[in-house]
Amino acid sequence: MSENTQAGPSPRLSLDEYDRIVGKIYSGALHTEHLHAALEELRVLFGANFASLILHVSEAEDVALMLVAGSHQVEGRVALFKYFPGDTPLARLPVDRVFCIEDLMSMAEWESSRYYREYARPSDAYHVMGADLATQSGVIGLRISRGHGQPAFSEQDRALCARLLPHLRCSLDFHDLLERRESMGNLYSEAVNRLSIASLVLDEAGNVLQLNAVARTLLAQADGLKLVGTRLEASYPSDNRELYRFIRYAAESRDRQTAQAVSGAISVARPSGQVSLGVVIEPIRSSGWVEGRGQPVVMVYVRDAVGDVQMSSKVAQELFAFTPAETTLALELANGLSLEETAEKLGITRNTARAHLRSIFAKTGIKRQAELVRVMLNSVVSLGLGEVAPLEQGPVPVVIQPEQRFTPEA
Repeated sequence: MSENTQAGPSPRLSLDEYDRIVGKIYSGALHTEHLHAALEELRVLFGANFASLILHVSEAEDVALMLVAGSHQVEGRVALFKYFPGDTPLARLPVDRVFCIEDLMSMAEWESSRYYREYARPSDAYHVMGADLATQSGVIGLRISRGHGQPAFSEQDRALCARLLPHLRCSLDFHDLLERRESMGNLYSEAVNRLSIASLVLDEAGNVLQLNAVARTLLAQADGLKLVGTRLEASYPSDNRELYRFIRYAAESRDRQTAQAVSGAISVARPSGQVSLGVVIEPIRSSGWVEGRGQPVVMVYVRDAVGDVQMSSKVAQELFAFTPAETTLALELANGLSLEETAEKLGITRNTARAHLRSIFAKTGIKRQAELVRVMLNSVVSLGLGEVAPLEQGPVPVVIQPEQRFTPEA
């Protein structure tokens, strides 16, 4: 860590200043950059050269995952730092209690320790105050340090740090909860992507707030569904009226706290003449906390029945022990081509295609081509893609699956 020399003793705080710092701490729950800004506030508050959060320690590799204020090398980013978990005198301390080096050993013992010589002294972390916070995700270490030429932390510093600890712990818990929810949302959106399902989140006026990569591709074709500005619309007026009847009904039903989750399904015609798009509209349940226009109220799922199904050749090979040639042929058949069309597309003879198909039948125990298509489409092959575009502008909200379908009144 690079040295930051702008440090001095911590000042007395007014109530307004204290409120501002607590607000910064809680804003850290929203994003890692905000959490770093809160650490920077603590660093300045205590006149320190560094303020750090030790997020995870790898004892096998002598490194720690940390967020550090005062290090210009990794400003605002979580990074790995050299760390000696086996040698640090700051390990396995009582949680949620402020400590200073002087509470654990004499300064002479501190100066002679390997941890100080190899880790703390190169960064001029001489006086150290901190606490181990027991959060929902585990113990996270807070460390605030001053240089050798600065005064030790006072009782006033300890008292102020102790007063701020509950707020920091709460912010870290919120941060962890939001990250876990975002991770789960991304997993669900990836699964929807891999099933070639377009998903869109709309507000009460039909404006698109979020969409996945499949939806973006579908809307770019403007064949059945399209974007007019930011508003989702069907290509034909009759379909558009039907679409918005369902959207309005779903938007109204989300506010009925005692009502069952409901969904509606419609078929949307395509100017190209291809098979109509299947569209399902669901309400996104309202917590009642957030009101006003522009809120996510409706979830729309779209399936293109004639579109290619995204399937992983690697997973197919591992799952069925297919050769690369057999895998390619099986995937083309699963996407609706005949054996003759597949042979022509792959540039092989019909006899070669038939030989591959016989081998596929022998490996899977299947006897008919239609059964092979069914097995491929119902297997986990489509869930094993290597890289999937995430949902645009955030994860798709987790929506309770409907137990009842509805038909809105005209």
